[in-house]
Amino acid sequence: MIESTKLAAGAGTRDAAGPGGLLRRYRYVLLAIVVVCALPLTIRSGSLATEVLVFALAALGCNLLLGFTGLLSFGQGIFFGLGSYTAGILLTHGVPSVLAALAAAAVLGALAAAIVGWFSIRQRGTYFVMLTLAFGQLFYFLAYSLPDITGGDNGLLDIARPALSIGSHALIALDSPWQYYGFVAAVFVVVFASMVRVSHSVFGRTLLAIRDNEARAGAAGYHVSRFKLMAFVISGAVTGLAGALHAMMTGIAPLSNIDYHTSEMILLMTVIGGSGNLFASVIGAAFYVLFADWLSTLWPRWLLLLGLVLIAVSLFMQRGLWGLGERVVAALRRTDGADAHSKEQP
Repeated sequence: MIESTKLAAGAGTRDAAGPGGLLRRYRYVLLAIVVVCALPLTIRSGSLATEVLVFALAALGCNLLLGFTGLLSFGQGIFFGLGSYTAGILLTHGVPSVLAALAAAAVLGALAAAIVGWFSIRQRGTYFVMLTLAFGQLFYFLAYSLPDITGGDNGLLDIARPALSIGSHALIALDSPWQYYGFVAAVFVVVFASMVRVSHSVFGRTLLAIRDNEARAGAAGYHVSRFKLMAFVISGAVTGLAGALHAMMTGIAPLSNIDYHTSEMILLMTVIGGSGNLFASVIGAAFYVLFADWLSTLWPRWLLLLGLVLIAVSLFMQRGLWGLGERVVAALRRTDGADAHSKEQP
């Protein structure tokens, strides 16, 4: 397995160096940029478009655990909520730097993920899932029990959204929803490109080896627990960043952000889009956010309709919307090939 991983890494380097290799390697980054540019043209609400990108970031972090490492975690809400609280506390206590608040949220999310991951990866299967769920409840009640810091049941209110600045010089105002969308879009593209680079690295390929056969990866000499913990830390940092951006978007850091329902929502976005492909997380987040927004205008009990959609995905689209798209494209190619072959026949 060590030799195959090295060969795969070398093949990826050769592909990137060859004609069109760089384009093939970063084609999903280009697709992400297309989505970022298309959202303002198709959605009237800047806040709704921003919400799509924020939860796409959260789904990226979840996908690194589920799709690339095979870890079904119900603790993503911990990192999302901590990111919200971190940004909220800093910005409501006079910290004028947006970048400092986002960096602190990512660091705290990574630290919390290191703690949760260090305990959770010692178990497998159902016990791993139960541990992440237990940690989620622990952090929820901890936030609920510290109203002086987190605002308790009311959450943190009136979170400021200062202009993007360097030192005392303001560069870009973030007052309007579309101005803030532009900032979030830039952050999203940078993080997405970084995650793609991670997934194509030897580290990312090793995570796939652990997902496919953990025992064999360990026997080949990989420190499986260390790789799992590193995946947890990266996932926590990205999800914490998403939580901070969400708090700045809404102006509040509610207690619900750290609830286990948030973990379920992020996990559902990942599954709907399709695990194992980072761009699929963008599709899943966009589908969930936009579909939920549309259903809520049709019926007050729209969650029932959303549940039916999720049942259909679970029964007929185990690889999510991305897998469905791949099957459609493959079917069209077979049809085109059959038509071309029939035309060649005398």
